[in-house]
Amino acid sequence: MSTSKHTIRFPNESQAYRTARDKLLDAEIALRRQIETVAAQRRTLPLGGEVPEDYLFEEATPTASRSVHLSQLFANGKDTLLVYSFMFGPQMVNACPACTSILDALDGEVPHVEQRANLVVVAKSPIQRIHAFAQIRGWRHLRLLSSASCTYNQDYHTETAKGDQLPLLNVFVRRDERIHHSYSTELFYAPSDPGQHARHVDLIWPLWNLLDLTPEGRGEKWSPKLSY
Repeated sequence: MSTSKHTIRFPNESQAYRTARDKLLDAEIALRRQIETVAAQRRTLPLGGEVPEDYLFEEATPTASRSVHLSQLFANGKDTLLVYSFMFGPQMVNACPACTSILDALDGEVPHVEQRANLVVVAKSPIQRIHAFAQIRGWRHLRLLSSASCTYNQDYHTETAKGDQLPLLNVFVRRDERIHHSYSTELFYAPSDPGQHARHVDLIWPLWNLLDLTPEGRGEKWSPKLSY
């Protein structure tokens, strides 16, 4: 039995379409409830482990670069820090196209996010290389950091033992002047059903959410590129 209650109809739709659409609407309502339930569960996680050190990153400035500690990434009045690990290591010829797709969209959201939380992007390449790539992409708002001289990537599982870069989002919180890990998109490491992408950062990736609304979907082989 359908649980959808609205009476909206679109021009010339058939009864077969409406019946199928109402069935899909029921599924979308159930999914919305599940998303809300999972988000609430995420918010009630116990405090994670205290960070093992006050990591030292490099950040570009208009004239050179400067060192900045993890603790300095928390603005006054904002005790949550989101850290996206950008797959752009020193041995990589190009930046990861998938990460770039995420950051292309996220750049415009930064001013909104920063009303409630701190947000930075960390990559292993030298800061000058990261900054040069950002200029090519036209990023204006993302706060970009280099982790080339610290063990952040290894400690928070965004780099393999061989030095391969991995795309995770980690969340940290400040409590009583101490910094603790709060959350990681570790769905990346969990087994997935056959044919499924890890989908661990889909919630912050508009590209796939848009394509999921189309009859063609994501496609089996297509993936974003640095240029078209």
